[in-house]
Amino acid sequence: MPFVELFVPKGTLDQEHRDRIGGRLVSEVMIAEGAPDNEAARSISWLVVNEIDAWFVGGRPLPAGEKPKYVVRVGVPAGSMNDDKRRDIVRRVTRVLADADADPERFTQPATAWVHINEIPEGNWGAGGEIVRIEDIVTLVAGA
Repeated sequence: MPFVELFVPKGTLDQEHRDRIGGRLVSEVMIAEGAPDNEAARSISWLVVNEIDAWFVGGRPLPAGEKPKYVVRVGVPAGSMNDDKRRDIVRRVTRVLADADADPERFTQPATAWVHINEIPEGNWGAGGEIVRIEDIVTLVAGA
């Protein structure tokens, strides 16, 4: 049940690139997370795109015309990850971004994209006005 946030400088993604990234990003995170590929799991796996008006690197505005930077935050329930899954998420997210870029090789450099995996502590995820626990999520996606 990932919640994925993509941060990009405003105007970075035209509709084709937004669709290309958006169509794959959550799916790739779900695969790495080990989530089943069913309607219930997909219905609670979200992506939002945040276009940022001001992007600074080292205290300086990103120069006009410079290739964009990316930040992807992946929120998952704590206890659902191990180092192999985290590594797989980082690799898959980076590959999705690189595949949609005119210069995919630049994604081998650390200053192009950051991937943050935020593991939400048990009891800190809610939906439908209630606390949602990992066993609730497992029951929901297994029952579909």
